[in-house]
Amino acid sequence: MSMSENRYETAVARYFEAWNATGSAEELAKAVEAAWSADGSYTDPLADVTGYEAIAAVIGGAHAQFPGFEFRLDGAVDGHHHLARFRWELVSVADGSAPVAGSDVITLAEDGRVATVAGFLDRVPPTA
Repeated sequence: MSMSENRYETAVARYFEAWNATGSAEELAKAVEAAWSADGSYTDPLADVTGYEAIAAVIGGAHAQFPGFEFRLDGAVDGHHHLARFRWELVSVADGSAPVAGSDVITLAEDGRVATVAGFLDRVPPTA
């Protein structure tokens, strides 16, 4: 793996650590700060937010709606220049079902953290 490939995979791993932080609010805040740049943003069909607190609130909302689920990478991370894309699923820890899936395109800041996320929902349950 080249250093640039590692850069993308490292950023995406931190991104999933933030999305899967289910401990205290402090743990979530630390995970978001480790993954995103200070002025980072997250946009998908349900949210358009900027900054650590707003991003943490979106993540907390996802966990409130889907308790007992975790976000998992679905396939490989593809990246070039300052962009990376990947697919993900929201998977039940109890039974392995994955009612939600999507794909994200991220831009990386100079320090390797996420600057922006453009998220797409590819599969959602009818009641979401």
